[in-house]
Amino acid sequence: MIGEKEYSTSTTLPDFAKRQLEYRGVRCTFVHVDSDDSNNFAGLEALKDADLLFISVRRRTPPKTQLDLIRAHLAKGKPVVGIRTASHAFDREPPDSEHIRWADFDDAILGIDYQGHYGNKPPKNPATVVSIKNNAAKHPILTGVDSSPFEAKSHLYRNKKTAITVEILLTGTLKGQNEIEEPVAWTNTVDGSRVFYTSLGGPGDFELPAFRRLILNGILWALDEPIPPADPRVIAHK
Repeated sequence: MIGEKEYSTSTTLPDFAKRQLEYRGVRCTFVHVDSDDSNNFAGLEALKDADLLFISVRRRTPPKTQLDLIRAHLAKGKPVVGIRTASHAFDREPPDSEHIRWADFDDAILGIDYQGHYGNKPPKNPATVVSIKNNAAKHPILTGVDSSPFEAKSHLYRNKKTAITVEILLTGTLKGQNEIEEPVAWTNTVDGSRVFYTSLGGPGDFELPAFRRLILNGILWALDEPIPPADPRVIAHK
């Protein structure tokens, strides 16, 4: 489910799926926001038969019937994966009574409250440095993710943990400002549904092996599928 203009995921996600998922037998259906209606996701009915919902959406208010499809997916205990703007995917004033705002999607489903972001205009603003949280190193999603801190291309989001079911995997700081630390990737469980989210996801992040491996593992974990061993060749498929 793709509906944002800022981070080019309408290009990066299909390319990632082709290189990392489809040859593994994961069939992907892409539902893009309507070019003539910024709140309509025609074809979202495919979610009825899907095993997992992947969200890359920024501030859209779909028709109630479409949000009901997402709620029904979750009610069945099926998983959700989100990147970047998924934390505020449906937080916007609806144009009319037929469209619905889901302002607390971040709290209710992701388990963390999105509170904006730090500066994003380098070199004026410092870069985002991402590290594995100390007690999370052995989590399956971090298999094959380099344990060394890495510099992400996306600016850092402000996120406050709100659910006790959240397990933070990666944290981010501003380069040279270690007193600031924000959750960057985590898991949650909502009524049996596995949830994985990362605030990374800009086009430059998809160039980073650590990010590509993180997304691959997050999807497979959410599906309760085996995660490949820690080998750089896992994400080298062309």
